[in-house]
Amino acid sequence: MKLEEIKIGLRTAPYEVSVEVLTKYIAEHPEDDEALTCRGMKHWGAGKRSLALNDYLAAIEINPDSRAREALRAATEILDYRNKDLYNP
Repeated sequence: MKLEEIKIGLRTAPYEVSVEVLTKYIAEHPEDDEALTCRGMKHWGAGKRSLALNDYLAAIEINPDSRAREALRAATEILDYRNKDLYNP
């Protein structure tokens, strides 16, 4: 099965199912940076930030021009955000 077909099928699938299917696909296609990016996005959506960042970094290692680079940049901006008007202990 192709990644595009998998992505269409996983649009409404629960997190656990999506990650399981993508993990199996990645095991069979370890050089597919797009699959790693997709799994990273699923992790990010589920609040599993470190797993998402790991997948983005792995995708960038495979393909430096991967769209994971933009996902990593956005994730870093979100994680670095700090409102200086609020009290931060």
